Amino acid sequence: MPKGIREFGEDIEKKIRQTLQSQLTRLDLVSREEFDVQTQVLLRTREKLALLEQRLSELEARDKPEEVKPRPPSRQSIHKSKNVNGLTARSYKI
Repeated sequence: MPKGIREFGEDIEKKIRQTLQSQLTRLDLVSREEFDVQTQVLLRTREKLALLEQRLSELEARDKPEEVKPRPPSRQSIHKSKNVNGLTARSYKI
């Protein structure tokens, strides 16, 4: 192929690449390298989040007071009061 035609073809290819690159830049796309970096950042963030969630669960379990069920009043804590209008009232010690 003659040198002039080859140079013309290379020049056309170069201009097409520049035009495509310019158009792709306008689309606000990221490069593969940027994508890979952000993927790694996301993975590290997920790992940290999982560790923090686990730690939070451990702290909540450790600090959670045991459920205290109310006990029914014992016989000693029940006192009969005097008859009021024909009714016997009971009081409870707390």
